[in-house]
Parts: sequence; structure tokens; C-alpha cells
Amino acid sequence: MFELIILFTAGFFGGILNSIAGGGSFITFPALLFAGVPPISANATNTFSSCAGYLSGAYAFRKDIKEHKQELTKIVLMSLIGGLTGAWLLLQTPETVFLEAVPWLLLFATLLFIFGSQLNNSLKKLASVHRHASSMGAVLLTLVLLGVCTYGGFFNAGLGIITLSYLALAGYSNINAMNGLKLLVSSVVSLIAIALFIIDGVIDWYSGTVVLLGTLAGGYVAAHLSRRLPQQVVRVFVIIASICITAYFFYDIYG
Repeated sequence: MFELIILFTAGFFGGILNSIAGGGSFITFPALLFAGVPPISANATNTFSSCAGYLSGAYAFRKDIKEHKQELTKIVLMSLIGGLTGAWLLLQTPETVFLEAVPWLLLFATLLFIFGSQLNNSLKKLASVHRHASSMGAVLLTLVLLGVCTYGGFFNAGLGIITLSYLALAGYSNINAMNGLKLLVSSVVSLIAIALFIIDGVIDWYSGTVVLLGTLAGGYVAAHLSRRLPQQVVRVFVIIASICITAYFFYDIYG
């Protein structure tokens, strides 16, 4: 019963964070580990729990996504290939190796969350200067997208932020379109990864469903809170929490 409360509460606050500022996986993924779910299974289960939020968000931005029809085939294809590759790599990784990598993955996601907006602004300026890039630049951008999606299939935390960085580098500037495409990438990557996780049997359905219900409840509450809570306050909370959780995992695994 205590584990159920932890998982639902983590999902609830994770859903609020995802809706207002992002970073919900900093709460839900560690909660799954604390509840006794093995590391690789916890990562796969977290991907499953987060997917509903991605899908509903992508649907909400469907009009903005449709405005970029010409790029959708490439984006979806790279998301499928990258998500499948990342999920496959995760399943080939020994449990102990992945556990040792968890603090570094969390640190990477934390740094992305903290410096993501500055990185995106820099990439937007770079994209505007090189707007008429060569075909070689287009190939490199496609490879960057493939790398982003592979990361997302391997470790879900931070995927949205790193996808926004890719979109800024690719020259996108409309924030609604960027958020819509970010959610589309996250949805496709998660769905193909979940399919592989189901085949391999690594998803903890009970824990994942409890977290999922929590995220849905949190997302609903966030729709009302978002107008009252300053995003900057929530963002600072996420940063402090992610630093503390990352430090804990470094101490727990390497201390």
C-alpha cells in the first residue's frame, strides 16, 4: 500500500511538472526505483507511464503540427528508427551497467533542463545565420535527429528538452509548432520503444499504471494551477529536485 501511495503521488506531481514546466521524469523514474522496480524495467515503465501525456499533448497541437506536413515523414521515420534503436540498446545493456549509468544520464538530463533555454536561443541564432545551409547540413541535421530519438528510446528523461534543441538548430522559431513537433517525436519514440519493451516483457504494468493514473490526475490539476503558479517558481523547484536526486544516485552508486 505504501509503494502504491509513493507511485501515485510521484505520478501526480510528475504530471503537474510536465504540464507546467517539464521534468516530471525526475520524480517518476526515481520513484519507480525506490518502489523496488529494477533499473531497466523502471526506465521502460517510466516510458510507458509518460506516453499518454505525450499523445494528448500532440493531439492538442495537431493544427500546428499539420503546418509542417513536408517535414513530418522524415521526423516520424527518424523517431521510429531512433526509438527502436535506443530501446534495443537498453535491452542489451546489463542491469549493473545501466544502474551505473543512471547518475550520468540524470546529470545530462538535469543540465539540459537548466541550460536548455540558453542552448535553444544560441541554436536559433546559429540557424538564422546558416538558414541556407548545404545539403550536407541537411544530412547532419537528420543524423542529429536520429541521435536525439535514439537517446529517447534508451532513456526518456530530458527527451523533450533535447528535441527542442534540435528543432532550434533546424531553424524552427514558432514555439507552438516546436512544442507540437516535440510532443510528436516523444510520442512516436515512446510508442515504438514500448512495443519493444512489451515484446521483451520488461514493463511493470502494475507500477506503471499507478504512475500513469497519477500523471493524468496531475495533468488535470495543472490545467487549473498553471494560471496561478509562476512557471519560474516551478522551474526552480524542478532544478533543485533534479540536482538533489542526481546527487543522491551518485552517492548511492559510487559512494
